Amino acid sequence: MPSPTTTRRRLLATGGTLLTAALGGCSQALSDSETGSRQLVFSLFPFDGSLRERYVVDLAETRPPWDEDAFNTTLNGTEYTTQSRRPFPARGDDTPTYARRNGTYYHLDALVVGEETVTHPVLRLFEVGRTDKLEHVPDHVAHSSLPEVDQQAVQVAFFAARARGNTGGVPNGLVQRDGYVYRDDDAAGASDLIGERGASHVEYRDIIYEVELTRETFHEAVYRADVDPVAESAAEIETILQAAVLDARVTREELSQAEREVLRQATAEPYRESHPYSTAFESLLKKLGHWVYLDGNVEKDADVDPDLERRFLRYDDRYFSYTLRFTTE
Repeated sequence: MPSPTTTRRRLLATGGTLLTAALGGCSQALSDSETGSRQLVFSLFPFDGSLRERYVVDLAETRPPWDEDAFNTTLNGTEYTTQSRRPFPARGDDTPTYARRNGTYYHLDALVVGEETVTHPVLRLFEVGRTDKLEHVPDHVAHSSLPEVDQQAVQVAFFAARARGNTGGVPNGLVQRDGYVYRDDDAAGASDLIGERGASHVEYRDIIYEVELTRETFHEAVYRADVDPVAESAAEIETILQAAVLDARVTREELSQAEREVLRQATAEPYRESHPYSTAFESLLKKLGHWVYLDGNVEKDADVDPDLERRFLRYDDRYFSYTLRFTTE
């Protein structure tokens, strides 16, 4: 099992409500140390419910839709492989994914079993100008008149065209090679833009774009779906998820009143201290398993990037996600 001090998952915390009785204690705030300009910021986010509610998915309701096919096919003993698209995509680094069928819980994964070299059409758009500003409007097709596959392609390629030369980014995972890649051969066959008779220009959001379509080479992984039974009850899968997800567990009884106050403050707003830390904060970091942060030069000595890490905690019977990051503000 990976080290509890190494974060393996990312999860969007839900809710920012304050802890009540569970984190109750002394209301006196702890003072920040003024001995340094850099501060370690501790933010704590409670969330309700069980881990299985977050990690056990209903494949009939998820997207992409081929996940259910991958699950059913593999469960029936037949190998299921995909090219370029990964079955059961994780929601973060090493984020576990599970599904339930007829009372049994299954762990879902995908293995890379090969590689294929293929060609796909790539659509890129280049802005010509607004329809009401152009002196000469070139022959074009309207976005709304295109088949669904082309409408999607134009929408994605538009993001790339809009971002070109600007400081803004593009949707991660949608824009590829500065445009849109037609990966599905059947969908590409329904396209009105691909081919010699495809339109040279398209209008989208009252702007005319020049259409560029090329066929380019891709080296794509071949994935095989992997489905393994792991639990037969809700309590059993919850125990498995705790082992896979949690970085730390503490109880109210093992914390001092000052340590509980740090936790309470961290739920209300980011809690911060400069090195050397207060006795309560230092002790809490130890209890959470983060001894490395007690080093005043942690970023250099321990080779860590705390800003990228989110951790998970069980405090008594409730779950939390939390972050530790440095700031000079």
